[in-house]
Amino acid sequence: MLPVSDDAPLLHDLMPWSVRPLRIGRSWPMAPDPACLRDRWTLLVQAPDETRAALFHPTRARGLHTPVAQLPGHRTPTTALAREDGPCPEPVRIQHGAHDHQWLIPDHRVIDAARPELWRVVDGRQVFTVEQTPLPDTDEPALTFSALLPDGRSPAGRPGLIRPLYRQPGGQDPNLAPGLTEWVSARVRTEAGAEDVLAWIAAAARPSHRGCAVPFPRDPALWQEGIALGRRSLWLHTRGARFSDPAQDRPADRLRPPGGSRPYVRAPLPASPRPGELRYDPQEQTLWIGAGQISPVVPAAWEATAGGVGVLEAWYARRTAEGEPGSLEALRPPAWTRATTSELLELISVLTLLDALRGELRSFAGELAAASDGGTGAAGVGAVALRAAGVLPVPSARRRPASVLAHHEEGPDGQFALL
Repeated sequence: MLPVSDDAPLLHDLMPWSVRPLRIGRSWPMAPDPACLRDRWTLLVQAPDETRAALFHPTRARGLHTPVAQLPGHRTPTTALAREDGPCPEPVRIQHGAHDHQWLIPDHRVIDAARPELWRVVDGRQVFTVEQTPLPDTDEPALTFSALLPDGRSPAGRPGLIRPLYRQPGGQDPNLAPGLTEWVSARVRTEAGAEDVLAWIAAAARPSHRGCAVPFPRDPALWQEGIALGRRSLWLHTRGARFSDPAQDRPADRLRPPGGSRPYVRAPLPASPRPGELRYDPQEQTLWIGAGQISPVVPAAWEATAGGVGVLEAWYARRTAEGEPGSLEALRPPAWTRATTSELLELISVLTLLDALRGELRSFAGELAAASDGGTGAAGVGAVALRAAGVLPVPSARRRPASVLAHHEEGPDGQFALL
């Protein structure tokens, strides 16, 4: 890990508004397949009163009689779950952890801490930055990014904070220190917008003893190199949903590694894979699921970890875990579908491309450190210069969510919710 200047500003100050991760409180409202969630919901609301509570898994925050408001953007009922007999709210896609896409029932009554302030700013412009827990003996990135609402969970047990790029829907009110884009524009002698700053953060952010640090350059060429790498990183993390540009080899459709490393199904995958059937052959670069084969799978994709846990192994485990008999979790997707295979191929492709990019990011970190040591980069244009320019310290109001009045949100039992 290359050192960062002690004067490098912290992400905590550059993107001041942060939100703690979601706390769902029970596992059954989230699954790899939306039909499975509808089945679980039906079983819950049709269960007799004496068994409904056991299926629900009450906590101190949520029970069958807990009054709670709607989630922003979702017109779900607000009557107590003890009296609920309607259909399942339409599941939504979220990002679980660093790389897994799951489905979630968007009902505030089943989520212990849903973080409504995040749901208010989810839209087609938003990008979420998620800080990762630093772990010894790993080379995991300091940050991950998502176009989907992230739950922010980490297998390491110390989830990081979620920082939206925008404080208002529609790409309004960037979550940046006031005056930061103007200060950066003056330093690198070119106009820098909120997405440029986020791209720079994606390329330059480094763990430090003080937190996630982001050294800034003075050299315009170094800035352009950094934001080009950062845009590619953001494009990969968001699966092409953000920062696409076909002219820069960042298409908005399927992500494809170079021909020699593009994974294909070489032998049909089983219709109902079981736990323990996933294995990897590094010599043949083949991923096996039972008798099914996917190749090539580069070793770096198989070895990729998030929170110290193998990404592909965790992804497979979530789709084959059987659940406790008699619980809602025991209702699993009935079969391994073509969509499941496509999702796995896409994940392998993303991990392959991210590994290739990681080498470029390491080289760039060396350039940035050398420029800083030579006095032409971060030295003198870090936190000290930001304080001198009045960008820091950040006003305390910028660390709190903005008022979002565009959503009509219903409170418990149909009452109007004041924002």
